[in-house]
Amino acid sequence: MEFDQTMTSSEPSYQLNQAGLRFPEMLTFSITGSCNLTCSHCWVRAGEGSSPGNVPLGTVRRIMADFAAIGGEGIRITGGEPLCHPHWLEILQFSVSLCFKKVILQTNAMLMNSEQIDSLHKLDFPGLTLQISLDGVSPLTHDPVRGEGAFSGALQGIEMLVQAGLGPRIAIFCTEMGHNLEEIPPLLDFADRMGIGSVSTGAIVMCGRATESALVAPPALEQYLRLLERYDEDAHFRDVYARLGTVAALEWYNGESIRVECCSFIENPYLTPQGRLYPCLMCHADEYSVVRVFEKGLLLAIAEGVPLWSSLQRLSHCRSDQVTECRYCPLKACCGGGCMGRARGSFGDFMVADDRCTLRKAIYQHKLSRLH
Repeated sequence: MEFDQTMTSSEPSYQLNQAGLRFPEMLTFSITGSCNLTCSHCWVRAGEGSSPGNVPLGTVRRIMADFAAIGGEGIRITGGEPLCHPHWLEILQFSVSLCFKKVILQTNAMLMNSEQIDSLHKLDFPGLTLQISLDGVSPLTHDPVRGEGAFSGALQGIEMLVQAGLGPRIAIFCTEMGHNLEEIPPLLDFADRMGIGSVSTGAIVMCGRATESALVAPPALEQYLRLLERYDEDAHFRDVYARLGTVAALEWYNGESIRVECCSFIENPYLTPQGRLYPCLMCHADEYSVVRVFEKGLLLAIAEGVPLWSSLQRLSHCRSDQVTECRYCPLKACCGGGCMGRARGSFGDFMVADDRCTLRKAIYQHKLSRLH
């Protein structure tokens, strides 16, 4: 979104511009805290008795309309499990009517039925993505984390979507953990066979329920190095990955740099079902959030958050000079200590390197060794 010179000083867009903050582009909106699963790695602890319920339909529509009015480009509908919201399909249809470039529905795919899938097909919206969580290619890797029967339920949902011609709209998301990292190549093959549009992964953040479960843990460095070796040696893997995959470790391995700028607040804000607005999907820091958004309205909430997020961005700019691990690191200029939100989520502190610091260094050394 470009800055409009006609904007007044009371408008959030003007205030964001004056503070040097990014304009919001993709709003992640959790429309419910309810979930049919209680996954062991859930950051927000969805599906518990104390989890928030459904955001009222009228409130959801108002927030989405406000986001469209300020030039937001997309909505990511999440939860909990958004299909637990009784009006999820109506919400999705409304978001499409607002002419966003992108609408993403994050789901475990277990609750879909043929009638709903037919409605999804009839949307005929090229910007629609159905992001489905799948932590492996069998119950042995998926179910220990998500619950017995979760894999078969997800697979059934995926198969129904594919049969309805929606395979290219599916984006599989896999959480990288110690017990499933080796399944990335077969997961890509599965997606390729099914005609699925993409596969992306993200390393587990050790917070929320992940801190309470012995079932989940980050992959070991040696596992990532074996993945790099597999990528170097397996032409088929490289081919399928080039067409379908996005894995941070492989993107860093193939790219010229790991990161080229500081955190881009508030380009990807996150709104919880309690009405709390965070400046980024990965930054769940209450002291940098705005509360009671449903009562205040999205525009006033953004305006209220500008001073908070501006100070947070200043921290981002100086992290690489103040984080101990960064001071003499050869990756300092292109990494800057990694993701602030991950650092806070994993270690409770913005001013430390994030939990993938050792991995980035190892990938850098691996690249150097391949060049000599």
